[in-house]
Amino acid sequence: MSDFDVIVVGGGNAACAAAVSARENGAKRVLLLEKAPKGQRGGNTHFSGAIFRFVYNHVNELDRFLPGIEAEYPGFHSGVQPYDEASFRGDLMNVTNGRSDPELSKILIDQSYDTMVWLQESGKMKFEPAHSVIGVKDINGNYKWPKGAFVRIEHEGVSLSATWFKTAEEAGVEIRYDTSAQSLIQDSTGRVSGVVARGPDELKAISAGAVVLACGGFETNPAWRRQYLGDPWEHAKVRGSNFNYGDGLKMAMDIGAMPWGHWGGCHATPINAEAPDYGQRNLTDKTNRLSYPYGVMINIEGKRWLDEGENLQSYTYAKYGGSILKQPGSLAYQIFDSKVLHLLEPRYSTSEPLKSDTLEGLVKQLKVNHTEAMNTINAYNEAAGHGGPFNPAALDGVHTEGVTPAKTNWAVKLDTPPYVSYPVTGGITFTFGGLKITKDGQVVGSDWKPMAGLYTCGEMVGGLFHYNYPLGTGLMSGAVFGRIAGRSAGKFAAAM
Repeated sequence: MSDFDVIVVGGGNAACAAAVSARENGAKRVLLLEKAPKGQRGGNTHFSGAIFRFVYNHVNELDRFLPGIEAEYPGFHSGVQPYDEASFRGDLMNVTNGRSDPELSKILIDQSYDTMVWLQESGKMKFEPAHSVIGVKDINGNYKWPKGAFVRIEHEGVSLSATWFKTAEEAGVEIRYDTSAQSLIQDSTGRVSGVVARGPDELKAISAGAVVLACGGFETNPAWRRQYLGDPWEHAKVRGSNFNYGDGLKMAMDIGAMPWGHWGGCHATPINAEAPDYGQRNLTDKTNRLSYPYGVMINIEGKRWLDEGENLQSYTYAKYGGSILKQPGSLAYQIFDSKVLHLLEPRYSTSEPLKSDTLEGLVKQLKVNHTEAMNTINAYNEAAGHGGPFNPAALDGVHTEGVTPAKTNWAVKLDTPPYVSYPVTGGITFTFGGLKITKDGQVVGSDWKPMAGLYTCGEMVGGLFHYNYPLGTGLMSGAVFGRIAGRSAGKFAAAM
């Protein structure tokens, strides 16, 4: 008899979802191995903004998650647009250049709403609108919400993680902290039958009917970042957990699992250039600097190099972090004038900006080529302000003319003092490369055959994201495929 029915390796959203789902689907003895000490548990989930992107065909389908929303935000029901399967698919395919795995993306999209209900009922999650990050006031002072991704867990990732652990404990899941899986065990048939784990006091083999790997990507591993992402990623700051070294990926590939997806890609966001090298638990995601569409960004050469207004930041932030990191010195400056300062998300308040009553005075404080920077800003100001009117809550078409790169939305002039600037760099969140899985969350081997007893979910799923990522899809993927992997592992173990 095995020590456990199912072993789940990891401690984030996907891992906890898998553990709870396994308990619901026939696994009486479920063990969750969390590599981190209890005080640092939760993986990247703890550091997240906890926004979920999901399908809703009618706005009233949101009422179960946001009771009383109309009273809190009058006009909510008339102002929010439905977000159907085609819209979700269009957004995902657009940002990934059409490369998102069609089978996996269909599962993610089709099961997103039902999984939200499951999170509320089985996961015991409470939700709120992400007004501080996504809700933008229009010119009339009314909140405008983007389609699909503005519902988050109350108190964000800290609460999401804490609630998951409480739910897992109440469901009877055994949790061992400070315990890292070192390798997978296989029986004589090749079935994955357990793990070798290193705990605080011993290295021990633990047997199981099935194993779910849910221990994240390799974003903390500088050697793998250099190998798969290239230069200068080995020097990138890590936004979240400092425990994600790709252990699960290595264990699985060591026994023949198939690498899948975009191993040269990752989710990386603009963050405070003075942020620590790893995520700081008390700041969680508050080092993010995502209001760049309302200003300009220049590198240390004093040049703009991208379209700050290409799209809503929820569709560009995960790739612009990498773009900043690849600039000279991995440093850039976001510059705003006073007429847009009220639009900066609250996370900017966690650092003090550079300030001046003149653009020249501001630029002199920046570690840039001052002459080139002033030329860039003056050229931008001469080119900005075409079209309109300015609308921070939508693609407004206010654009530049005659300057490269163009700015295609929110291109208002920098002409109203005082002026402020925030130094930013790129912070890596998670890597896109992972393992190939079946629709049931089972890992596929390099022989294209499912590997008996082995399942995966979360950031270890390869193929969903390429080049870029739409806000709120990672946590949704973790919950959807965590639920699937746990269910499959539970049923597999129960049938043995």
